[in-house]
Amino acid sequence: MKANNKFLMRLRLIMVIIRKELLATMKDPKSRFVLIMPVIIQGIVFGYAATYNLDSVPYALVDESHSHYATEFIAHLDGSGIFERVATMQGTADIASPIDTGQAMIVIHIGQDFAERISRGETASVQVITDGRNPVTADTAAGYVSSIAATCSQELTGQKGLVTLVSRIWYNPNELTRWMFMPQLIGVLALTQVMMLAGLSVARERENGTFDQLLVTPLQPQEILIGKAVPPILVGVFQCTLMFLLALFWFRVPFAGSVGLLYLVIVVFLISCVGIGLTISAISATMQQVMVYNFTCMLPMILLSGLATPVANMPVWMQYFTYVNPLRFALEALRRVYLEGASFGLIAGNFVPLLIITCITMPVAAWMFRHKLA
Repeated sequence: MKANNKFLMRLRLIMVIIRKELLATMKDPKSRFVLIMPVIIQGIVFGYAATYNLDSVPYALVDESHSHYATEFIAHLDGSGIFERVATMQGTADIASPIDTGQAMIVIHIGQDFAERISRGETASVQVITDGRNPVTADTAAGYVSSIAATCSQELTGQKGLVTLVSRIWYNPNELTRWMFMPQLIGVLALTQVMMLAGLSVARERENGTFDQLLVTPLQPQEILIGKAVPPILVGVFQCTLMFLLALFWFRVPFAGSVGLLYLVIVVFLISCVGIGLTISAISATMQQVMVYNFTCMLPMILLSGLATPVANMPVWMQYFTYVNPLRFALEALRRVYLEGASFGLIAGNFVPLLIITCITMPVAAWMFRHKLA
C-alpha cells in the first residue's frame, strides 16, 4: 500500500508540472497564435506554391517551315491546354528576347527543312530553347513538348516503333507534388514547434526567475524532465492532427494507410524531438541561446531529411550524417503510411533510429537536469 501511495503521489506531482506547462503555453495569446497559425499558413503555402507541376507553359514560336506538318504540330501544342503562345517571331534573331524578359518559359523553333525531312521519312528536329534559370520547370516543360511531338508524329506519319513503352506511376499517378509535400509537412512542423517548445521550457523558467523554485519542490529531476517533455508532445500531436486534416480534407490528398500506425510514427518521432529539445534547453542559459541552437540544428536536419532532394542523390559521405537525423526516418515512414498504405512490418526499420536517438538524448537531458538542479 505504501508503495502504491508513493507512486500515486509522484504521479500527481508530475501531472502538476504538466498542467503548469500547458497553462503557461495556452494562456499566452501569442503562444496560441504560434500553435495554430503556422500550421495553416505553411500548409497553404506548401500546398499551393511549392509545386513542380506546370498548369500553364507560356512559349514563343519561331516557325520557318510554314508547312502543313508544322501547322499540325503547333495545333497540338495550342490544343493541349497547357501551352500558351505569348509571341510569334519571324526569325532566330528574336529568340533571346522572350527568354530574357521572362515573357516565355520556352521558345520552340521549327526549321525550314521540317516538312521535307518528314516527307522523306527522316527524323525532323524541333529545337526547344528553355530557361535555365529554373531548370526543374524548364525540364518539365521540355518533357511535355517531347510527349506532344511523339503523339503528333504518330498521327501524321502513322509510323510505330517496334517496342512500345507504357509508363505507370504508383501512389501518385498524376505526379502532383502536393501529394509529396503535404504528408511530409506533418513531420516538419512537428519538428520545428516541438523542439522550440521543449527548448524554451527551462530557459523561460530561468528568465522568469521561477527556475530556483524547482529546487525546493519535492520533485525529482527525472520527474521534472517528464513534466517538461509531455506538454510539447501533446502540442505536437495536436499540430500534426491539424496538418493531417488540412491535407486530407482541404487539399484532398488521399490517405491510404492506418491512422493508428500514422500516429505511432508521430509519437515516436515527437519523443525523439523532445529529447533533442530538452538537451538544448539544459545547456542553454537564455531563451535567445535556445533559439539560436534550435535554428542551427533545424536547418541541417530539414536539408538532410530528403524533404526537397532524395537522400540517395547526396554524396555518400553526407548520407552518413542523415542516420542521426530523426526527421529523415519520420518523413520516410509518414510518406509510406500516408500514400502507400504501408504496414508496420514495412516501416519497422524506421523506428530503430528514432528509438536509438531517444535513448541517447533523453538520458543525456536527464543527466544534465540532475546537475543543473544539484
